[in-house]
Amino acid sequence: MKRMNNILMLAAVAAVCAGSAIAQDRPTTLRIVPQSNVTLLDPIWSSAYVTRNHGYMIYDTLFGTTADGQTQPQMVETWTVSESGLVWDFTLREGLTFSDGAAVTSADVIASLKRWSSRDAVGRILAARLDRYEAIDERNVRITLNQVFGPMVQALGKSASNVAFIMPARIVEAAGNDQITEYIGSGPFVFAQDEYEPGVRLVYTRNTGYVPRGEPANGTTGGKVAGVDRVEWVILRDAQTQLSALQAGDVDLLEVPGFELYPALRANDDIKLFDRLPSGQMLFARFNHLLPPFNDVRIRQAAMAALGQEAVLKVQVGDAELYEACRSIFPCGSALSSDSDLLGLTPDLDRARALLAEAGYDGTPVVLMRPTDLSVLAKAPLVAQQQLQAAGFKVDLQSMDWQSLISRRAKKDVTAEGGWNMFISAFGLGDLMSPLSIPTLNASGESGYFGWQDNPALEALKARFVEAATPEAQAEIAAEIQREALTSGAYVPLGQVYAPTAMRKSVEGFLSANGASLYWNVTP
Repeated sequence: MKRMNNILMLAAVAAVCAGSAIAQDRPTTLRIVPQSNVTLLDPIWSSAYVTRNHGYMIYDTLFGTTADGQTQPQMVETWTVSESGLVWDFTLREGLTFSDGAAVTSADVIASLKRWSSRDAVGRILAARLDRYEAIDERNVRITLNQVFGPMVQALGKSASNVAFIMPARIVEAAGNDQITEYIGSGPFVFAQDEYEPGVRLVYTRNTGYVPRGEPANGTTGGKVAGVDRVEWVILRDAQTQLSALQAGDVDLLEVPGFELYPALRANDDIKLFDRLPSGQMLFARFNHLLPPFNDVRIRQAAMAALGQEAVLKVQVGDAELYEACRSIFPCGSALSSDSDLLGLTPDLDRARALLAEAGYDGTPVVLMRPTDLSVLAKAPLVAQQQLQAAGFKVDLQSMDWQSLISRRAKKDVTAEGGWNMFISAFGLGDLMSPLSIPTLNASGESGYFGWQDNPALEALKARFVEAATPEAQAEIAAEIQREALTSGAYVPLGQVYAPTAMRKSVEGFLSANGASLYWNVTP
């Protein structure tokens, strides 16, 4: 039966490919299997990596990030900052246009930055220090602050979600507080919205009006030269079907293969692996701070004590070469990492039970969401369920696809009306190098990251980090941030994992920047 299901799925892949506007054997089409299905197309509305990667196909940014984490200008030609650090002036490159032919102007930049900074963790810190935006003329933008914000260009060029993509002001203003519904950018590809088949396929075509920078492509910076006329994202949910499609040549690349596929991938001479995340990813469990039982810090601490990294990593990944336990909220080995005794590698059930008893836990079920179609996360909730139950929690494990989880985690309703208590996800370690860019450290309450922790002390520590004058001072404050985050039960780091991208050996030019999968510069 499983073999027959795989045959039927491969037949569906063939049907998708047969329906393409460009025949499969032409070298101007690249077919990739993204890490998950894509239903949210607004990269400011959603922090999902697959939506971020979609954003990079069609939008551009003022600055970008090189493969080694350096910030470089992208849409910006020149910029200056006043001696006071409060006035920043940016000049756009000449000839920037959106794919509908309209020129990119200062008004588009300002509208885009206002919308981005209302939803992004770093953007909110910038917005809190903002005095005003000014369009000096069509190509010149001025940002005036009321407090110094040193990491300005890093914030505008970061590749971590949410990215400060530049969109037409008319689209931003039409959306208001809702998602955008028109996808026009000034990047190297154009989204073929009329060919979009949710759950089946997304199509991008070369943006013939895009003028790349002169420097070589490097991460999200440099010359974004489209190496193909057409890129197709083919949605395949089953890991074995993905493997069969790659082996048969029906697709060119798997962004995030299931961990169980790596032995077969390594053994195939026609396939190569690319470490698109040189630093890996960190798994984490996030609590909903608004709803019982995790609105009680003692119960969050009990769950933290119950969750052990080693069992989660062993079951989720299996291959010891592809995971590493880490007792830090920052990537192990990075400048800010430090061990914390609040992070257990194995469960401390006695402590968990004592905390539950102290809090008077009444058996309120924990609704734990599990994404069944995202193989890099699908097994971890099963282990978490067992560990929580062993400590005395009642767990309601609810399975769904990843895009449904992404949509549901935005709900603040009670669990009986579609809300949730806990989910497990992952961030690229490049996104976790600074406390300013870690979404789960956004403790600004109901306007913050899903889970909505309200912790003024944590926000104050982040403000001190911005103002720290030396790396040593930043490291000291980062250690305080780690203690506060873990003591307050903000979330639970569950260890680091590594999932190289798999592609046919003929594919050349694949780029990565802190985990973003980038498809300019690529040929099949």
